Amino acid sequence: MEQTMFNPDMESISLTDQEKMEKRLLSDQIEYVFEKSTMYRDKYAKAGITKDKINHVQDLAMLPFTTKQELRNSQKRLAPFGDFLAAPAEKVNRVHRTSGITGKFIYTALTKNDLDLTHNCGARAFWAAGLRPNHRVVHCLNYCMWMGGYTDHANLEATGATVIPFGVGNAKQLIQVIKDAGINVISSTPSYPKHLEKVAKNDFNMDPRELGLEIGLFGGEPGLDNPVYRQRIESTWGMKAQNANYGVSDVLCNFASVCQGNYKLHFLGQGALLVQLIDPATLEDIPITQGAVGEMVLTHLKKEAQPLVRYRTSDLMEVLETGPCDCSRTGFRFKIVGRADDMLHVKGINVFPNGISMVLEDIVPEVTGEFQIILDHPSPYTDLAIKVEHGIHITADKMIDLKLKIEQKIKDTLNFKGSVDLVKPDSIERTKMGKARRVIRNY
Repeated sequence: MEQTMFNPDMESISLTDQEKMEKRLLSDQIEYVFEKSTMYRDKYAKAGITKDKINHVQDLAMLPFTTKQELRNSQKRLAPFGDFLAAPAEKVNRVHRTSGITGKFIYTALTKNDLDLTHNCGARAFWAAGLRPNHRVVHCLNYCMWMGGYTDHANLEATGATVIPFGVGNAKQLIQVIKDAGINVISSTPSYPKHLEKVAKNDFNMDPRELGLEIGLFGGEPGLDNPVYRQRIESTWGMKAQNANYGVSDVLCNFASVCQGNYKLHFLGQGALLVQLIDPATLEDIPITQGAVGEMVLTHLKKEAQPLVRYRTSDLMEVLETGPCDCSRTGFRFKIVGRADDMLHVKGINVFPNGISMVLEDIVPEVTGEFQIILDHPSPYTDLAIKVEHGIHITADKMIDLKLKIEQKIKDTLNFKGSVDLVKPDSIERTKMGKARRVIRNY
């Protein structure tokens, strides 16, 4: 009989048992944080909060939030790991760092126990998406200190699958390795296959389907919520495109994935994370019920090295389903609707880059799907300047009509005015993983 879950005890836990477990683990974690974390001990003392006041999940609302800037400040005070390091330095087994904003990255430290729990949660996600021990998976994320590189590699290995550590860059060699090694699964960002498709066709004169990939395990950026984009990957490559790798790198690198029969992200971090929602404007807690939308706030339940309490992720989440899925996993299902810090207000309309992406994907190949929002002043906005790559077959005489078509489609679909500037294909800068910055602030 096929094993349908990597960790059935956690993935199919009842809501009642989960609440009991979270209360117990939270009590232990809060005790640990007050005793071991200098940053939190000082922070809570200033707020007049003692550990005996936190006895239930609901009591967390009394605690101040934790922000990324606080973590940066902490590591500036006490390099390299900050005064929120709660374990002895000699117990740290692995160190990653976030990609950072203007170079101000955060060092993320993990103990052996932290890593074991991390790999278990990551394996739950990849298993839910369909990865099995009989697969050979090439991992194409950045290994240079980023959490998605080596730690996700170890998450893949935890499933029992054979993992080939390729990383990013040298796409021509990657195509050759996939051919030579009998690889049938790829792990990457969802934008990377678009780049690999060109290499397969131009350098190998191959249809991407000939490579024999069966599953794509994607994460690290949005895109797969759009069924048009997902179907394009699947029809081009002949593989099942799975949104299999959602996480928050400073907290837990992978704790959600779709399953094989339900294309909604399942929360799979039971026993590791406590998830809450808040209204990003009022900061009030929002119950996790079907249809609820708010900013995701995370609290560690068993973290040793750098436990975080009430950490604001800036990810805006919509709860799609609660109760058991048909796959028998009991974690709620959700989608990320955007980033709170990328949300733009245009004449009272909330605009997210994800929405523009979906509009453009509907008219590929007239456009490549790549774009950037160019801001030359702070909010408020009456319209948005949007740089859009046109398709390779669009000639000069078709530019005006295409520009007007995109602007009208944005207006009809998203209800705001966009001023489109068409640019050449591949002219918008990408990272090595094929990812482009969506919002450029020139002020």
